[in-house]
Amino acid sequence: MAQAIIFVIVPLCLAIAAICDLLTMTIPNRVPAILLGAFVLVAPLAGLSLPVIGMHLAAGLIVFAVCFALFAMNTMGGGDAKLLTASAVWFGLNFSLIEFLVYVSFFGGVLTILILMLRGRENTILASGLPVPHLLFTAKKIPYGIAIGLGGFLAYPSSPLMMAALARLH
Repeated sequence: MAQAIIFVIVPLCLAIAAICDLLTMTIPNRVPAILLGAFVLVAPLAGLSLPVIGMHLAAGLIVFAVCFALFAMNTMGGGDAKLLTASAVWFGLNFSLIEFLVYVSFFGGVLTILILMLRGRENTILASGLPVPHLLFTAKKIPYGIAIGLGGFLAYPSSPLMMAALARLH
């Protein structure tokens, strides 16, 4: 049961968040809540000790502190901050968290450039009839949930819980 949750919950939540953010420029609050709740449920079942679980929660607190500061400066959206925080808990305080954050930063930069290019060609794109969500043109923000999702997909296989789940399969 725990292995199934480990294999499914993070990718599924990241995919839902990315799609919702692309289409609506919002990330439903239930997505980071499910991520955090599932971690609290699965971590002990996966064999993580209380100190290790504490380190994972500390990773979330550190990421939350940085995200809160960015949110307070109106640089990051609240949904993005919550999703990044809840995702960080699954990576813990180790190299996989750094890997995750580097991927998110890279994809966030690429995403920002692409959306700015799209917005610069709004009339041409709309005239062509391409099915591009209208909010990409009208919103003054970037759907960073897409970058968080992509970064999570790439980094998650090296996360501690995924590594533990894979080791139990062998």
